[in-house]
Amino acid sequence: MSMVGANRLELLQIADAVAREKSIDKAIVIEALEEAIQRAARSRYGVENDIRAKIDEKNGSIALQRFTEVVDEVENPAQQILLEDARKTHPDLDVGGFIIQELPPLDFGRIAAQSAKQVIVQRVRDAERERQYEEFKDRVGEVINGVVRRVEYGHVIVDLGRAEAICRREQLIRREVFRVGDRFRAIINKVTNEGRGHQIFLSRTAPEFMSKLFAMEVPEIYEGIIEVKAVARDSGSRAKIAVLSRDSSIDPVGACVGMRGSRVQAVVNELQGEKIDIINWTEDTASFIVNALAPADVAKVVMDEDAGRMEVVVPDDNLSIAIGRGGQNVRLASQLTGWEIDILTEQEESERRQEEFRQRTELFTDALDVDEMVAQLLASEGFTDIEEVAYVAPEEIAAIDGFDEELAEALQERARNYLDEVENQRREEAREAGASEDLVAFEGLSGTMLLALVGADIKSLEDFAGLVAEELATGEDGEPPILGGMLDLADAEMLVIRARIAMGWMTEDDLEAYVASVEAADAEELAEEEEA
Repeated sequence: MSMVGANRLELLQIADAVAREKSIDKAIVIEALEEAIQRAARSRYGVENDIRAKIDEKNGSIALQRFTEVVDEVENPAQQILLEDARKTHPDLDVGGFIIQELPPLDFGRIAAQSAKQVIVQRVRDAERERQYEEFKDRVGEVINGVVRRVEYGHVIVDLGRAEAICRREQLIRREVFRVGDRFRAIINKVTNEGRGHQIFLSRTAPEFMSKLFAMEVPEIYEGIIEVKAVARDSGSRAKIAVLSRDSSIDPVGACVGMRGSRVQAVVNELQGEKIDIINWTEDTASFIVNALAPADVAKVVMDEDAGRMEVVVPDDNLSIAIGRGGQNVRLASQLTGWEIDILTEQEESERRQEEFRQRTELFTDALDVDEMVAQLLASEGFTDIEEVAYVAPEEIAAIDGFDEELAEALQERARNYLDEVENQRREEAREAGASEDLVAFEGLSGTMLLALVGADIKSLEDFAGLVAEELATGEDGEPPILGGMLDLADAEMLVIRARIAMGWMTEDDLEAYVASVEAADAEELAEEEEA
């Protein structure tokens, strides 16, 4: 049956039915029908023509019209006409207007009808995808239930009722198998608005999925009395969850476990038997890491806050428990706490301490030209390098058993002489590597800094003045900082400005303006902190 030969109201009924079935606006379906008719008409009358179709939404009648634009200069004869020619038949028209020619109704051939169908299906599919995106874009992080519609190459396609979602193979728990018709519960991980493919992505391996499951099983979490502070998962195998109670009378671990483990068991069952360690969260980082490494016993914790690393010493017979099978226990504890964790046995730590003590003793013996006993006394009192010996208060050295003020002064003088020798040696190495004299003589750059600069091909004061402070202190565009750890961003900024003044690119007034702006910003920040 041709589209125009059919009952005109049938078009409206089709549009209405499709709109209801797909939960999209009827106007979108009407637009798709109009576009399909336009495409068929252009294939009949010539694709170069500007032919437009309009369906009357009251009676279903189709108006087919050819538009010709009035212009000063014709570039496309099929769609444009000169003003003087247009006015021969339409004297009222101006440039920018259109001559509209009514075309006879069009009987669709088989190929035209097939093309029209493809247009309608595609437009409806796009509208349905847009509707799904609008409905689900703000539901990321929500746990949702659905039914498995099909499984493709290990990816699970899930029917959510008003939409279809996908859970990719890597977002499924290991070894779990789903079949068509199975109930499927997951968290909405991402919603995209791409032109092709699925828009709603689900996950059963995300740590947030476990958090949401506990919130569904533990009323205290849902009500905000207990807070889930962190989750780390090795999906399908083991997980750790850190919880904090805002009510001192409620035990957060006990509440999450439930009577005879009923609450945690419900989560375990949903996660295919994944073992879950529930841990008390605490602000004391060391205590939190000790809790996170359970069931291992911890003898000692040594923190390096600058590096974000934690050294944990365990009894020799607890090493395998602390590390876990395949490093799982320490890996999950590291994810949970956000710290890199190194596990040592008490024996390994003792051996390492002895080796460090030996190295420090050797350093002090050689650099300070003292006998082994004096060097050992310095090392045992906690001195780790020559800088400490050189610049610590003299009374701290004199207070060591067997030392006096005279020895302290002598040791500090030798330490400073040694540091001067090392500094001069590094500056000479920088010169030999190509550093210009103006860079070597620039105040504020140590020998170590000069070697780092030359290593980064910064060999003159002009090169240095052309840098930005971030390149020196913090790194830029993913690159490591040239002088990482040697100076902070503010000091780097000051050095670069002074280099630019030395090159004549800036003036002392510019430096004063910069210092004033920094001081003003610091004062404003301090005022905000005090107000808070």
